[in-house]
Amino acid sequence: MKPEAQSVYTRRSVLQGAAAGAAGLCLAQARLEGATSPALPERKTKRVVLVAFAGGVRTKETFGKPDNVPNLMRISERGVLYTRARSANLGHYGAALSIFTGIAEQRGIRENSRGNDPTVFELVRKELGLASNDVWITTAGGAQQVNYSHSVHPDYGARFGATTLDGDGVFNREFRSLLERYGRPREWPQGEKDALVQVRRALSGGGTEAEQRRANSERVEQWILSELTRGTAEMTGANAADAKALRLARNLVTLFKPKLTAVVLQEADMAHGNYGGYVEVVRRNDAAIGELWTAIQADPELAATTALVVVPEFGRDRDLNSRRGLDHGDGSDELNYVTCLCAGPDMQRGLIVKDEVSVVDVAPTVCDLLGAKGRGGRKLPQLYS
Repeated sequence: MKPEAQSVYTRRSVLQGAAAGAAGLCLAQARLEGATSPALPERKTKRVVLVAFAGGVRTKETFGKPDNVPNLMRISERGVLYTRARSANLGHYGAALSIFTGIAEQRGIRENSRGNDPTVFELVRKELGLASNDVWITTAGGAQQVNYSHSVHPDYGARFGATTLDGDGVFNREFRSLLERYGRPREWPQGEKDALVQVRRALSGGGTEAEQRRANSERVEQWILSELTRGTAEMTGANAADAKALRLARNLVTLFKPKLTAVVLQEADMAHGNYGGYVEVVRRNDAAIGELWTAIQADPELAATTALVVVPEFGRDRDLNSRRGLDHGDGSDELNYVTCLCAGPDMQRGLIVKDEVSVVDVAPTVCDLLGAKGRGGRKLPQLYS
């Protein structure tokens, strides 16, 4: 290179460097004066439905056999499927609790005490200032499952817990005997409903507060009538308790539109001694989850704002036991890895992620979906579109 050309090149470099430095100073000055970068688009997700497909459910009987779960397959087209979600074999109670806390902690099979770490319900309620009717959990029954609603953490606890409904507890034998005694109510024709609305408005008086009370009362009435007239109390079959929990969740979501609704299933654990019954539970629960998803999509507001997350607590053994069933103690990949499904308005569509994630990533992800920081933790990757 000639000296003159080299001199020109050097001067140009100096000028470019000076320009870059000036730009940097301007940017620094703008930051000092309070200027910010363009805001990211606001999330569409305002509500989350979290289904703990508990009881021990292998991928082999779900996404490994699409005929068993046509509804989950359909929903997966609207979201992201994580095919290697690792779950420590902590026993049903400990592993299911980890879905809600984001922390894996060993729990005894018959242990019946609340955890020390705050649940996702407590975290979002405290950080976002949500009311008790904004956060619900419905369960398939059992003394342990009511413990998922809140922890004993001194900074959180019952005052930030989820409102709990036990499907079998609400619709048990006593409830059915009440129906037999007093008779089953009928659903009102539309004309009678309209007349009743007018009467309520006249009795409640004017004003926003009165209107809100009337609206809440009507929603409660609709929910109770829905349960009484559509056979929830009489649900039978392999997944009866799970089906009741999912039906309760469906009605809560569509009538009350809470911010966070969780469902805990458990009937799949019949797999210990009945492989065929276990597969039937998987199929029936898939149908019930499909009904829940369809109800969400049928409501324009819910369809535009609601995310669904479905994840087992762990899988089951690779091989059948002596009773022609499946236990959960062999340490195989079939036991330790499950498939997690996330679908909703902000999520990528039809994406399959084969990289390893963890079931405990679900809790911080739910917090993030609702706009809460929670207590940190790793969020599920590649989720958002």
